Amino acid sequence: MAVFTFVVKCTSGTWTAKQTGGQSSLEDSASNTWELQRKLTNLALTAAGSGVVSSSFSFVTPSSAVAQVIVGGGAGGAVFSGGATAPSAAAGAAAAAAEEKIEEKKEEKEESDDDMGFSLFD
Repeated sequence: MAVFTFVVKCTSGTWTAKQTGGQSSLEDSASNTWELQRKLTNLALTAAGSGVVSSSFSFVTPSSAVAQVIVGGGAGGAVFSGGATAPSAAAGAAAAAAEEKIEEKKEEKEESDDDMGFSLFD
């Protein structure tokens, strides 16, 4: 599995992306974010070879973003989205566990509200 992370910036109407980390220094530019995502996916496929592709694009500010392309993971297909990634089984399990903890805390809070240590009529 190969993971490619890009820092994306817009200057004068042109979107540019430069890979962070990694062994190779991949970069590209385009006139819009959709076209840039397609180019980055193709760059990653060329660098990593064939495999299942998952990509995400998340805005940080209106003129900057982070793009990530994963080649060879078990995501199950290409995802071109504006801020969401295809969740893995581990991430789904972690999210479910976090939701359970939130529900438990809510239940505890509701139970403790009944006995506040004083009465309105005392």
